[in-house]
Amino acid sequence: MFTNKIQPPFLKPGDEVAIISPSFCIEENILTEAVTFLEKWGLSVRIGKYAAKKKGPFAGSDEERLHDLQEVTDDQAVKAVICSRGGYGLSKIIDKVNFSELRSSPKWYTGFSDITVLHIWLNEVCGIMSIHGEMPLNFNNAEKTSGTFISLKNALFGDLKDHEWIGNFYKPADVNGELTGGNLSLLYSLLGTRAEPVTKGKILYIEEVGEYFYHIDRMLTSIKLSGKLEGLSALVVGGMHKIEDGKLPWGKNIEETILTIVDDYDYPVLFNFPAGHIADNRALYIGRQVRIEVRNDKGTMLFV
Repeated sequence: MFTNKIQPPFLKPGDEVAIISPSFCIEENILTEAVTFLEKWGLSVRIGKYAAKKKGPFAGSDEERLHDLQEVTDDQAVKAVICSRGGYGLSKIIDKVNFSELRSSPKWYTGFSDITVLHIWLNEVCGIMSIHGEMPLNFNNAEKTSGTFISLKNALFGDLKDHEWIGNFYKPADVNGELTGGNLSLLYSLLGTRAEPVTKGKILYIEEVGEYFYHIDRMLTSIKLSGKLEGLSALVVGGMHKIEDGKLPWGKNIEETILTIVDDYDYPVLFNFPAGHIADNRALYIGRQVRIEVRNDKGTMLFV
């Protein structure tokens, strides 16, 4: 376990970044549009060799996706790696990537959803910070808020200071801690692996999309049984989008479901954080110290 994560250098105009597809496939025209999008930020952009490849639902074979991830990891000219979309696939290749040079030549990796696997691996196995944020799949999505993209740019260039949001807060308190987490299904999938997240004393952030209520309960219950919900500084709940009943009514909303599981603990549980599979998907530093201040129904996350 790395107690102090390495923060990669922030980007500056003219830096080279690479777009790769380590999970599901994506249309080539979306990648081309993403290049234009990032060039407007003053960046030089390359696209991975297999980023637009398709093999079933994946962006090429495991070997092809691994090739692109390894190539941009090894290339010191690449200052940030932008994952094109989520879906599934990183778990199949993550243990084959050689990240050994990163601690001496760190760089940013960005994305969310399935990219949670990469974030937690970088944090726990490599000791490197990363950015949980929007991906090229949605760069031209008109439903996304301006804050989604402004925060991603600010995170990459070192200008991200804080996020304010209105939410429902239980056992509210001001807290400090290292931020970890991401998509709940992927955090659950990492239990028992080399990248099993260390959570004690940290602020755990979770989000999810397209699951049944009982799946949420089952995953959180397993994470609780593993000890990962004990001793948190806070639990921050982002977008819980399209969470549905199964064949039998669940009878509780998402807040009630989560609160029932963590009721034994005395840390703050903060809902409605603006990140995840929602319109307002603001960027976060995974592995960085943050402070959360709560004033009535307004929360502020400060990146310290």
